[in-house]
Amino acid sequence: MRSEYDFSRSRKNPYVKQLKRQITIRLDATAVDYFKQMAAGLGMPYQNLINLFLRDCAMRKRRPVIDWPEDPPKQRVGRHQK
Repeated sequence: MRSEYDFSRSRKNPYVKQLKRQITIRLDATAVDYFKQMAAGLGMPYQNLINLFLRDCAMRKRRPVIDWPEDPPKQRVGRHQK
């Protein structure tokens, strides 16, 4: 190993835009287990599979379809109930 290195002719990493960003995200156990099981079958880390899935969603501009359960009908409170 050299005692000094000359970086005067170095250049920036051309792949810097492709680097990944580390974040913290909270996922429910069912989602994590789903991706872990699928990743094991594919022979890849589950984090990479989640990244590929999310990137595919972003590239295709997919929007989640959320089917919220409707609130149960509220009961009337008071003296004039029928």
